Amino acid sequence: MTTLGPDGYYSDRFLDALRVAADLHRGQDRKGTGIPYVSHLLGTCSIALEYEADEEQAIAALLHDVIEDVEPVELARAAVAAFGDEVLRIVEGCTDADTHPKPAWRARKEAYLERLATEDKRVLLVSASDKLHNARAIVGDLHREGPALWERFNKDSDQLWYYRSLVSTFRANPEHHPELIDDLDRTVIEMERLGAG
Repeated sequence: MTTLGPDGYYSDRFLDALRVAADLHRGQDRKGTGIPYVSHLLGTCSIALEYEADEEQAIAALLHDVIEDVEPVELARAAVAAFGDEVLRIVEGCTDADTHPKPAWRARKEAYLERLATEDKRVLLVSASDKLHNARAIVGDLHREGPALWERFNKDSDQLWYYRSLVSTFRANPEHHPELIDDLDRTVIEMERLGAG
């Protein structure tokens, strides 16, 4: 495993990944907000680092949505692959679709949950960091907007089902990080409490 540079300082490679992620997601906002998308990438990376991500995992956390959300997909995949085979493998493990338009929401999420059941701990740490950051954002928005928040999402989506299923799927995989999934579970419980109305 590679640490984040000598004496804990960020490596040039990590900083390059941050620049690439910010550039590729330029102009994108978080769903239904004016919040720049890079905030999610930074939040995911922050959580991953708090749970002891190494350099490859931290870089993958910054790039985790590139293949899913940047077109053309070939360019997106090449940008991720430039950071090495392990970063590409982790990002692909966090990607629920690499086609545009994306498959139907429920089928895509069910297929992703099925894959998570057999992913290794390196992918699971980045994926769970992503899901925890998203879940925290949803809980914050539920505090402000209440269940009307759900109108922001795809009309076919069922976010409460998906996040509860994520917790169950992560926990069922022996490779999961228990403290991280406990954190996700607590956040999902709050999401369920606030969002069931």
